[in-house]
Amino acid sequence: MAGTAPGQNRGIITVCVMMATIMQALDTTIANVALPYMQGNLSATQDQINWVLTSYIVAAAIATPVTGFLAARFGRRRLFLTAVAGFTGASVLCGIAGSLEQMVLFRLLQGIFGAPLVPMSQSVLLDSYPKERHGSAMAMWGVGVMVGPILGPTLGGWLTESYNWRFVFYVNLPVGILTFLGLSAFLSESRISKLPFDWFGFATMSLFIGALQMMLDRGEQMDWFSSIEIVLEAALAGLSLYLFLVHTATSDRPFIDPKMFKDRNFSIGLFFIFVVGIILLATLALLTPYLQNLMGYPVITAGMVLAPRGIGTMIAMMIVGRVIGRVDPRSLITFGLLLTSFALYEMAGFTPDVSQGVLVRTGIVQGFGLGFIFVPLSTITFATLAPEFRTQGTALFSLVRNIGSSIGISLVIFLLGHNTQAMHAELVEHITPFNDALQTGSAGRIWDLTTEAGRVALNAEITRQATIIAYNDDFKLMMIVALAALPLVLLLRRAKAQGNAAEAILD
Repeated sequence: MAGTAPGQNRGIITVCVMMATIMQALDTTIANVALPYMQGNLSATQDQINWVLTSYIVAAAIATPVTGFLAARFGRRRLFLTAVAGFTGASVLCGIAGSLEQMVLFRLLQGIFGAPLVPMSQSVLLDSYPKERHGSAMAMWGVGVMVGPILGPTLGGWLTESYNWRFVFYVNLPVGILTFLGLSAFLSESRISKLPFDWFGFATMSLFIGALQMMLDRGEQMDWFSSIEIVLEAALAGLSLYLFLVHTATSDRPFIDPKMFKDRNFSIGLFFIFVVGIILLATLALLTPYLQNLMGYPVITAGMVLAPRGIGTMIAMMIVGRVIGRVDPRSLITFGLLLTSFALYEMAGFTPDVSQGVLVRTGIVQGFGLGFIFVPLSTITFATLAPEFRTQGTALFSLVRNIGSSIGISLVIFLLGHNTQAMHAELVEHITPFNDALQTGSAGRIWDLTTEAGRVALNAEITRQATIIAYNDDFKLMMIVALAALPLVLLLRRAKAQGNAAEAILD
């Protein structure tokens, strides 16, 4: 792709695309903690207010794959500036929304305009730096992608408590203006090619992504496949995926060019980023309610305890950015997976009595591990991919990561509820008058089974213990997912530059 940044402008462009990445990545989680405040202000029910999150997720997921075509058709600079301006404007509209309908509409716009920001940022950085510095570029880009979602709840909680929930959206305004001014002044335009658009491929892929995201987002709330809505969404997703795959294999100019999947690193990299997506946000989705509901932490305290996870990621990325040119990326990915697995192993033994020091330490270790995975993975995935596929490839990379996050969150929340019920039933089997534990409960409480208050207190304690075990099972599952990805490292090829070309060889 044309339009590589000159050396003197490279630093400014890097800062601008980093701001765009952080701005979009923050919005995937920053609004979550503000939902209860929005609910009262917008007169919405619990079911209705969830559409504030769902509308953004579905819109962004559908719009992400089209980034490659739009960049080729209208130019990278023009698309990037439009996306930044649209996302910033939609953020302001979200902040001034006076009704639920307006909020959902503006969040849809925010998701549509925000979708190209992360893949375009990655594509611009890869084109702006020579191949030998791609590792450093991906380290900088990865800080925004990985740290943004982690720090989102902390920043969102602070803004909501200190000011107002509307500032969760207003915070994008100064960042968006600075990003737009910097890119408009220093980002050069790419070559424009007027290729025909594959409407059928786009429609079937959009239906698949939209139906899948709706099913994952509403499945737990609608009791999964006992709901006709979820069954219909699953059927629509399956049919759309089938039609898309058949069309892609038979069309002369498909929406997603299947030639890029012949690159082994790219194909394996997509699977890896799917696993990273599962672990990153699914773990956060578990830890936040764990800290608030089981340990009684306020929103701000929970956010502060989770924040060091992002610090660990940033430190790891700075280290990796310096050594990736001298160390095999596959070794770094292996080290990161082992660190992440170790942190999840420790988390699988958590109880509500765990100290803040242990919470912070495991968070830093897990963040450190994810940082060691993400940067070399982003580098090696695109090391041998042809430049003409780069923008489309980065869009798929972001899409697969987001789908992994959605599936991971839905899976762990479903298993949390299911395992809590199963463990509750198992623990109840041990409730007999001859059980000494019923005489003196935790913290010296005495359960009198002859009174209703005693039975209610006992049931509450059984539910609490069952929930703790269910959380531990979820953390253990995340550990198994991380370890299961280890053998795939052997399938990755290390790219070595030879002259002006890059050749993939298996060491």
